Amino acid sequence: MCRHDHCEEIEGAFVGWRSPAAIAEDYGLADRASVYRHAHALGLFEKRRRNIRAALERIIEKAGEVDVTASAVVAAVQAYAKINAAGEWIDRTETVSMNDLFDRMSSVELEAYAQSGILPGWFSAVGATPNDTRKGR
Repeated sequence: MCRHDHCEEIEGAFVGWRSPAAIAEDYGLADRASVYRHAHALGLFEKRRRNIRAALERIIEKAGEVDVTASAVVAAVQAYAKINAAGEWIDRTETVSMNDLFDRMSSVELEAYAQSGILPGWFSAVGATPNDTRKGR
C-alpha cells in the first residue's frame, strides 16, 4: 500500500493526466519513476486511459494561455465531443433515408420535383439539399 500521506491526491492527479514529474515535485517524491511505480502497483493506467477526456479538458483550458494553433484546439474539442464518460470513442453519425423523405412528399410535391427538380422547403431542413438530389448524390 501507499506510504505517503497524500496517496488519494497523487492517484487522482495521475488519473487526471497530470504530469508525473509535476506530481513527484508537488508531493516530495524522489522522481517521476516513483509515480509510475505507484501507478503500476495500483493499476491506475487503465483508469487513466478511460479518463482521456481529462487530458483533453486540460488542453482546451490552456488554449488561451499558450501558443497553439487554432486547428489544434479545434481537434481537441472535436475529440472531446466524441469520447464518452467511459473513455470510449463514439462516432456520432446521422443517416437520412431518402425513401422515407420521398414517402413524406405529397403528390403535388412529387409532381413538382419530377417536372422541375424543385424540392419542398422542409426537405432540406431534414438533411438533404436540392443540390444533393439534382446531382444524383
